[in-house]
Amino acid sequence: MKIKPVFQLFLAVMSFAVMKNNATAQQIKNVSVNLSVAEKWLKSKEWNGHIKLNVHESVNATEFYEQYHANKAVWDKVFLFLKTHNLDTLSAGKYPIDSENAYASITEAPSKELDKSGWESHKKYIDLQYVIKGKEQIGVASVSTATVTKPYDEAKDGAAYTAEGTYYTAEPGTFFLFFPQDAHRPNIKVAGYDVVKKLVIKIKVAN
Repeated sequence: MKIKPVFQLFLAVMSFAVMKNNATAQQIKNVSVNLSVAEKWLKSKEWNGHIKLNVHESVNATEFYEQYHANKAVWDKVFLFLKTHNLDTLSAGKYPIDSENAYASITEAPSKELDKSGWESHKKYIDLQYVIKGKEQIGVASVSTATVTKPYDEAKDGAAYTAEGTYYTAEPGTFFLFFPQDAHRPNIKVAGYDVVKKLVIKIKVAN
């Protein structure tokens, strides 16, 4: 009778050791993807469906790789939309891509002064943002370093922040991707470009 508790403890210790080893192996696998596979895949443009657009340097290659491969059918429809539509002539409005999994919005509107723009992030949807005509600035920062000013609203799929980030000029030819860990501050006015035509595609996060 005394052996049973000791045996159970032994099994528990062995199970923990196995789980720890598996977790370590998974971490090593993920690091391998981070440093080599994802970057190589991103540069190869296997993912883009032959669209004539570049992905911005700020995009997290590992997250893009993981999200694409977890939800490939949806991402392929997104890139097919970009390939088969003339964005220059497409009217402002909303466009379906794959039901609630992906949909597009085109706006043609004035951009904002810096103090009128704000930091945001989303949990349910990834943002693909692309300036079709004109130029705007977009700020990018990690959610982990941002300060929440409005907690996440599930109905609006958004939270608001203050943050110190890096600012980039968004212009035709290159699109941005913002994942749940990416705070972003879009629609900031660039001198000489009062009205900007812009595409935003919402792509459901694969959990």
